[in-house]
Amino acid sequence: MKRTPTDGRDRRTGAMQGLGTRDPSMPESVRDRIAEIYAAESRRVLATLIRLLGDIDQAEEALQEAFGAALTVWPRDGIPRNPRAWLVSTGKFKGIDAIRRQARGTELVLQEAEEDHPNYAVPEEWDGDVVKDDHLRLIFTCFHPVLPIDARIALSLRVVCGLTTEEISRSFLVPVETMKKRISRAKATIRKNRIPYEVPSHSELAGRLDAVLHVIYLVYNEGYSATSGTEHLRRDLAAEAVSLSRLVADLLPEPEATGLLALLLLQESRSAARTDSKGDLIPLEEQDRTQWERELIAEGVDLVRKSMMSGRLGSYVIQAAIATVHAAADSVETTNWDVIVEYYDMLTQLQDSPVVTLNRAIAVGMRDGPRAGLAIVDDLLKTGAMSHYHRAHAARADLARRAGSLDEARDSYRRAIELVRQEPERRYLEGCLARIPG
Repeated sequence: MKRTPTDGRDRRTGAMQGLGTRDPSMPESVRDRIAEIYAAESRRVLATLIRLLGDIDQAEEALQEAFGAALTVWPRDGIPRNPRAWLVSTGKFKGIDAIRRQARGTELVLQEAEEDHPNYAVPEEWDGDVVKDDHLRLIFTCFHPVLPIDARIALSLRVVCGLTTEEISRSFLVPVETMKKRISRAKATIRKNRIPYEVPSHSELAGRLDAVLHVIYLVYNEGYSATSGTEHLRRDLAAEAVSLSRLVADLLPEPEATGLLALLLLQESRSAARTDSKGDLIPLEEQDRTQWERELIAEGVDLVRKSMMSGRLGSYVIQAAIATVHAAADSVETTNWDVIVEYYDMLTQLQDSPVVTLNRAIAVGMRDGPRAGLAIVDDLLKTGAMSHYHRAHAARADLARRAGSLDEARDSYRRAIELVRQEPERRYLEGCLARIPG
């Protein structure tokens, strides 16, 4: 399976943090191998432990206990042929022991944990399909509609992706304690509402899958272009969203799931060219397209083709198709804006939102001239829906500048600068304003 490039961070470095080292004489090769297994398997093991133990917190503790035991046993006895099954079995019984030590009222949970899937104790009988099912159960639990959007994002990044609370809080620019409370409330909501760890029935699947994909899309957008702060890109956050999208598409290859993965891969392919060495924004027309990652583009284009062949064209598939047109062009000038506008017309039929209208206006401005795009943006701003959205004013400024209406361009750039919350975008907009003659 292809992996998405990140900024070079190896998550294995801190993977075993907090577990300690049971044997200080442990060979470095063994320690590294255990760290590799943690990075590759911990989320899968956790998903199964959550189902077996029925509680996220208990499962997380059992996971840590299982890897702690591995640090003691594996250097002595050797790494088992099926590390995942060994960890599930060990974690399960560590969890049961913990339940036994808790207060009364847990008899039913204990009985279910003890009776559920006894074959997990036998590594050779591990069924890989169970892992796939458990992953899906966990994803749909974390993305359950009873949870607020911010809680779904936080919980999925913590439990499904394995980010630390500190990493998540930094990504969304909130205090660590705030994020801890958000994640704790989400877990409590799951317990209180007795949300089952299960894949929705066929009749519920479409709506629930839409919710899953929407949250992944929101997470990626925050990584692709942060809403605020000192950095334009948050590569780790974008990479986690791509990994999560890939997981969902692999487990549930519906056209929209595949379409979202294609869209994210195509967007990610441009990451290296979108900012300079100082972290400043490089607009599409100035990007060095030789830096675009061709392997990701090829994979994304192939996924778009497969999704479109299904005949079920959802919003993510169409957005991915738009991205393929950009990927195929040598420059902004040679981009097929006719096709892009057609795709936006299709997207508008499915998702008549101000953001789609704004993006369509930019494409129309490239196809029919800046005044055509400017008219659409002005109508959009009159509705008030985007009056506080800095990118709408930035788009209007660029269209007005290209149309020769320099005073209007200055006013719109100033308004965009007033509204923008991200420093690299602010610097870019201030540079655009400074370059207007006169």
